[in-house]
Amino acid sequence: MTLIAASYNSFRLTPILYFLILAHCLVLMVGGHYTYAEVPLFEGLFGAERNNYDKVGHFFQGFVPAVLAREILIRKQVVNGDIWRGVIIVSICLAFSAFYELIEWWVAILSGEDAHAFLGTQGYIWDTQSDMALALIGAISSLVLLSRVHNKQLKSVAQQSIHEADMLGIGQP
Repeated sequence: MTLIAASYNSFRLTPILYFLILAHCLVLMVGGHYTYAEVPLFEGLFGAERNNYDKVGHFFQGFVPAVLAREILIRKQVVNGDIWRGVIIVSICLAFSAFYELIEWWVAILSGEDAHAFLGTQGYIWDTQSDMALALIGAISSLVLLSRVHNKQLKSVAQQSIHEADMLGIGQP
């Protein structure tokens, strides 16, 4: 949050991205408050044997960073072309997801507990794979569902930056 506040004047994000970051923070705070394995709303939901709230978190782990990566890549003109940009965005999201899974593994090892007993896995043998699959689904869903709205907001931000630069009597940012 500090980085977002510090960069507000120099690299203002789109409204949709600010909203998604807030939503992701709420998902993380609920998981942190109750622990991901004990969120009351997800206890025995749809007859599940385990609490699947962590799956919501992993979906958001792909959904929100995809818009963030997309915004940075477009505004900084790092990658041109929608197809390659999409591939790179999804790859970035999967890289972060894989890194998080490594952190879960390291915590399980360093805590001296069996990885199956670790809070995130809840004894589910395919936890790591399903977590990464949900981040993948989240990233792809985000690109498919939000790209059009995001493009409109990116144009608006670009026009606002040009207008502000003209008002200050400086060249385009």
